[in-house]
Amino acid sequence: MTDRSRVPEIVALYWIAKIASTTFGETAADMASMTFDLGYIATTLIFFGIFAALLAAKLRVGGYHPALYWGVFTASAVAGTGLSDFLDRTAGLGYAGGAGVLVVALMAVLAVWRRVEGSLAVEGLTTARAEGLYWLAFLVANTLGTAAGDYLADDLELGFAASAGAIGGVLVALALLQRLTKAPRLVLFWLAFVLTRPFGATFGDLLTKGADEGGLGVGTIGASALFLAILVLAVRQEHRRHRAA
Repeated sequence: MTDRSRVPEIVALYWIAKIASTTFGETAADMASMTFDLGYIATTLIFFGIFAALLAAKLRVGGYHPALYWGVFTASAVAGTGLSDFLDRTAGLGYAGGAGVLVVALMAVLAVWRRVEGSLAVEGLTTARAEGLYWLAFLVANTLGTAAGDYLADDLELGFAASAGAIGGVLVALALLQRLTKAPRLVLFWLAFVLTRPFGATFGDLLTKGADEGGLGVGTIGASALFLAILVLAVRQEHRRHRAA
């Protein structure tokens, strides 16, 4: 990562923070929309507003600031969950339909990014334009991951535990491919990036849903507090690492 880079290096700590952030995104969105009864539309609008405000601040200040970066990321995860639930349920597209729309949207964003910037590099970004495309792709990917996780758990009737376990197994396989082979690193990154979102979604649902729905009944407030604490610790460690670099 260059000194001017606006984004973090992709190391193990990144994935810890990412999984904590995306799982928190699932549980916090459910907490707002269902536990606090705000509904999907209000939840989506609130967190899109937070995401837009934090992103504007991030693009304005430039550089990589761990707390601000992960604030933007977490807001995109919560907003993406709300948007996915709105598309799938309120708009009536269903999980498969919502996921299909979002796959096309992600491919379109990546195509524009590749055409404009000449690559899909996710490290060493130094311009506001490249970072803007980066965050747009991340927002769509987070939204897609929620729909995909719900599709596996509900439409395919795998349940939350089996879905999280299956996706976790694929993520382990991708990590081994990255470590042991010369498979294209960018392809592995995007596969892992998209899949960590349904992993977070299904694992979050496993914790928050009641036993009658196949969950552990921890609840949205307790699960959100747990993953927010993990995220804060990871960001604190990343801040120390960044300062020492």
